Order: sequence, then C-alpha cells, then structure tokens
Amino acid sequence: MTQHQAFIDSGKRTVKIELDAIDALHGRLNDEFAQACELILACQGRTIVTGMGKSGHIGGKIAATLASTGTPAFFVHPGEASHGDLGMVTRQDVVIAISNSGSSSEVLTLIPLFKRMQIPIISMTGNPNSPLAQAADVNLDISIEAEACPLDLAPTSSTTVTLVMGDALAVALLEARGFTKEEFAFSHPGGALGRRLLIRASDLMHAGTELPKVTPDSPLSVALVEMTRKGFGMTTIVDASDQLIGVFTDGDLRRCVDQGANLATATMAEVMTRNPLTVKTQLLAAEALTLMEQRKITALVVEDDENHPVGLLHMHDILRAGIV
Repeated sequence: MTQHQAFIDSGKRTVKIELDAIDALHGRLNDEFAQACELILACQGRTIVTGMGKSGHIGGKIAATLASTGTPAFFVHPGEASHGDLGMVTRQDVVIAISNSGSSSEVLTLIPLFKRMQIPIISMTGNPNSPLAQAADVNLDISIEAEACPLDLAPTSSTTVTLVMGDALAVALLEARGFTKEEFAFSHPGGALGRRLLIRASDLMHAGTELPKVTPDSPLSVALVEMTRKGFGMTTIVDASDQLIGVFTDGDLRRCVDQGANLATATMAEVMTRNPLTVKTQLLAAEALTLMEQRKITALVVEDDENHPVGLLHMHDILRAGIV
C-alpha cells in the first residue's frame, strides 16, 4: 500500500469510528438530557461551562454556541477559578462540568464550592460511576467504545461526542426559547447574517442636504444641475407640502431626448415619472436591494411614515455595507 492510500484509509477509519460514537450517543439522549435542558432553561443567571485540557477547549466552544443561540453562557477555566475567577459565578447560575474520566482534580476541586452555593451541576462524563458524575444533579453520558487514536490515548472520539452533546443542548434550548433569526443577528452584528437582518434603509440612506430635491415647476436645466451636484443620477420632485409626487432620472432624460421633447422649456411636471417606487425607513437594506434588482433600478426614495421623502438609498451603499 502506498503512503497516499494509507492516508486516505486512516482518515476514513477515523471518521467511521467517530460516526459510530455519535450514533451510540443518539441512543443515550434520555430523561437526563431533558432534565439538563430544564435546569438550564429555568436558570435565572448564566450557564457556566468548565473543563480541563481538551475538555476545556470543547467547553469553550459549547459556551460560545449556547451564548449565540439565546442561552447566556461563558467558560470558566477550572485552574483560574481556584485563583479568583470563581467570583464570576453567582447563586443564580447553573454549571456544566466536563471531564471524560469524571476524575479531573481541577474540576473536582470546584464541586464542593458549587454545592455550597447551591448551584445546579450538570456533568458530562464518560464514566457514570465517577466522582464528578456522582456529585452532579444530572449526568450526561458521553462514553465511547474507543478513541479514534490508534493508541487509544489522544482525545478524538470523546471530544467529538462531547461537542455533539453540547450542540444537542444548545439546539434543544434554542427551540424551547423560540429563538429567532433576528435575535441571532443581534448577537452577530459583525457577520453577514447580522448585517442582513439588522441594517435598515435609514442606516444607509443619504438624507438632509444630500437628498436631491426640486419642485414640479422647476425647469429641466435646474433638475440637471441638482442631479449633477448630488451625484445620484436622479432627483425627487416634491410639492409645497414636501410630499413626493415624482422622480426624474438619467433614464427619463434619455427618453426625453428620444421623444424629441423641448429640453429648453420642459418642466419637471411634464417629464417626471409619477408615483415612483418608494420604501419606508424601517425596511431592511437587504429587502431594498431585492426590490432594486427586481425593478432593475439603482436607487430608491426613502419616505417617513407621513410619506415625506427623507432620504435616498443607493445600491452601491448597500453593497459597500457588505449586506450580500
């Protein structure tokens, strides 16, 4: 066998062992899993996740997943907890303590302190008879047949199963809370999804003196000066009460030329496009972009609740904001 093929076979063997471990975990999601979810859901404080070594690395990811899906959580390193970080834990919290062996001394040191504070303890262990499992209010069984490591030493299958158990908790709690895409976006403002679900037309529109605006009796020449000065290739037309009655765009100008209009005498009332498509300030910028693409236009007039034009939203501004 070539080394090339040996690499492939080894990788497939590892994946198969870990898949089997996850499949076995599937059959162990029982009443204790539901009890763990109920403890976390009823928690008035935060979910504290702790673990040492590789379990700690996985615990950090579990805490991050919980926090981003509606369950306030953070990771506390057991070593640091013994030297002051325990002060971050309150009586309103619940603890998830992770140790595959259930005998990690750094984690076990904290258990009496959590007990004294009357904090519910959920353990994740591979040994239901271990000291940690016995001390916990609920134990989640993350036992495995064997590590994928051929030496049966490096945490591989065990960390995968632990991570999947954490995901199962997070998703079950997400569903129980009725957590929404909008709430997810609120905790991910820097991501693409956050921008799509949080940024509205009012956040990106050009307002105030940047908004091109003329009146119906304005000559075409005045409108062209306004369009050139503001640089959007269009202008709004408003009446005496500042109500939008039309727009005039570069496309309208080309149509005037094609139709032989008298450019020297034409007024906006004669050549504008009436009843243009508009959007409200609270519309999501992503939805505004969809409208532009559907109508094959590059800008939209933004109106307030009283139908006054308050801004202009350009496609380029949406793209620069990283909405898509």
